[in-house]
Amino acid sequence: MSTQIAVLMTGAPATGKSTVGRLVARALKAALLDQDVITGPLVEAIGADLDGPSGLALRRARYESIVATAEDCLAVGVSVVLVAPFTTERTDVDAYRQLEARLGVPTTLVWLTAPAAVLVARMTARGALRDAGKLADPDAYFSTGLLAPPAAPHVAVDASVDPVTQLENILTSLP
Repeated sequence: MSTQIAVLMTGAPATGKSTVGRLVARALKAALLDQDVITGPLVEAIGADLDGPSGLALRRARYESIVATAEDCLAVGVSVVLVAPFTTERTDVDAYRQLEARLGVPTTLVWLTAPAAVLVARMTARGALRDAGKLADPDAYFSTGLLAPPAAPHVAVDASVDPVTQLENILTSLP
């Protein structure tokens, strides 16, 4: 690939960001930078509570880790697929534009979306500890605007369809 691109995979928990991000990265021959993979073991090792008092600083450090790694990949000619919630960048157009400028390449924000009932079923099926609080009161959890579409420019993809169809929809939307 002569021109590098960045694809930001975002969406609510259980939309399949990692699964579909992996497919996109493979199709583009791009580096896959999944926030949970890159920073998860460290967060677990230090016993950090992302919702606790130090959570905001830790979240900033996690994003800095994947964005700085993306910059390095792009600097050596490798496109990137970043997998993370990108909550700030999808809700604040200025924050998205700053990230886009920092990456310095055509950037596409992919918004994976599915009905809350589908996401609850997926979280229940995967049985991850990180989902316990969400599943305790899913109505309250999803009433926070988590399923609202991004304010930033984005490509919406129905995460309730099969991953190959999602991949095709994403690839046709890239520059």
